[in-house]
Amino acid sequence: MSTHHQNTPAAAAGTWKLGGDLPVNRLGFGAMRLTGRAAFGAGGGRGGGADRDRSVAVLRRAVELGVNHIDTAVFYFSPLLSANELINRALTPYPDDLVIATKVWPGRDPSGAWWWAEPAQLRGQVEENLRQLGRDHLDLVNLRVPPSRGAEPVGEHFAALAALRDAGLVRHLGLSNVTAAQLAEARAIAPVACVQNAFGVGAPAAERELLRACGEQGIAYVPFFAIAGAGREAGAPAAEDAAVLAVARARGATPAQVRLAWTLSLGPHVLAIPGTGDPAHLAENVAAGALRLTPEEIASLG
Repeated sequence: MSTHHQNTPAAAAGTWKLGGDLPVNRLGFGAMRLTGRAAFGAGGGRGGGADRDRSVAVLRRAVELGVNHIDTAVFYFSPLLSANELINRALTPYPDDLVIATKVWPGRDPSGAWWWAEPAQLRGQVEENLRQLGRDHLDLVNLRVPPSRGAEPVGEHFAALAALRDAGLVRHLGLSNVTAAQLAEARAIAPVACVQNAFGVGAPAAERELLRACGEQGIAYVPFFAIAGAGREAGAPAAEDAAVLAVARARGATPAQVRLAWTLSLGPHVLAIPGTGDPAHLAENVAAGALRLTPEEIASLG
């Protein structure tokens, strides 16, 4: 099943080889919203809003549209739904070319309360992902740095993750929510396949610089909240940016499509993982891979 993605909507944005050996279409899918709530944020978002059958259908449709990079986490769950278990139910037996990326360090107990793993606890988190996804190894595991850690060293945790890679449980390692200094610290320990940070129209200069540096180092840059912008977990912004609206009107596109196209225009190493539980939004998001903005439009968005 490794060739059916070449002429699909998700392939229109081009491909990137994660870690140098896992080719993925640059337009991927984030699983956070499949459970009907945002993982991070006060109150957990829309608690019971998701429907199991619809979420399974969205995942299967995403793969039909050529998505072969899915981002998930054990802590993406609501009272009735788990993103990992939805992925397992919808997509097994997994297509040969499907890359599933997950995250460790944060955890949530059954009540939803957050906890943060010690280095020695990362193996248990990796094994929980393996169980829920029904895999014998994980393609890509991102070390998701806690917001409270700021710019503190991450080497102890990353070294523990590198040991799991050496043991064959994990193929590639990534970082999420990191600074340039933390990336350099991790790269001195083991190869880094991707950086997954909050990024979108209006992102600060330091984050733009990190995106550029990743490209120079052959590291994928995977923005999350690329559509939501400053709204983050709440979803798309209520008052859309005027420049985004102007381009959307001129191109007959949605603001979300313009934001995704702008993000993908920033370099061949930039991957998008928009998430949705809505089949119509899924089709719109994937179609954004074919939207090519002009240099003038890109400049107008920053």
